Amino acid sequence: MQVQPIRSAATVIIARASGDADGAGFEIFMLRRTSQAAFAGGMYVFPGGRVDPDDHLHRYDTFRRGPSAGQAPQQAALGAEWRGFWIAGIRESFEEAGLLLAYDPTGELLAYDEDNRSRFDAYRKPLHAGEVSLLDICARENLTLAVDHIHFVNRFVTPPGRARRFDTRFFLAEAPPGQTGKHDRRETVDSIWISPREAIERNDAGDFDLMRVTRMQLEMLGERESHSDLLRWAKANRHFPIYRPVVPRD
Repeated sequence: MQVQPIRSAATVIIARASGDADGAGFEIFMLRRTSQAAFAGGMYVFPGGRVDPDDHLHRYDTFRRGPSAGQAPQQAALGAEWRGFWIAGIRESFEEAGLLLAYDPTGELLAYDEDNRSRFDAYRKPLHAGEVSLLDICARENLTLAVDHIHFVNRFVTPPGRARRFDTRFFLAEAPPGQTGKHDRRETVDSIWISPREAIERNDAGDFDLMRVTRMQLEMLGERESHSDLLRWAKANRHFPIYRPVVPRD
């Protein structure tokens, strides 16, 4: 019997305050994968993907803020290779969604404007193709990865029997100012800001396909009462469950 390899992956759930009447709600950024994709074809997902070997390179410490003191439990839960998971999540979020979680030279979260939006968007395709690295982009633009802005929340291991198996670390971050996200038109063909409740309701109605793990995360997010409560919970969280579901036998 062939043993299926388990690939390490990182996913970032990116949230922002919604424009509802009381201003307390929040919505998250989701991408629809192309129907031709070998994995999760046609489904709505969060930005993320496989951890590459380069993501674990410690040289990123030369330009990247480390986790904050309050994130020590997250760092411990991620283990010795914590750098790679955080870096992979940032890289994949930029490749797939155009959302770059980084600090600019002034120490503020990178904001897109009319002067830099197209310049940063132009990096995405060569980054995906391996023609440029996240290290290269940060060096050229004098950026520092916003690891202290991105919070580890849980881990999900694809059950045996699936064609592709992943051991995925899920993170939560607030969207930087002026960054609205955009699908890459290659692996992803649509993108949307949506509340967890609406995503679940549309999934129930059959017009918003979700993987089991994605729905599970949406249900978790739906337990938060407001945008501020969501961010407060992510920063203070000390419980990082590992989910290992089992495929039911016929």
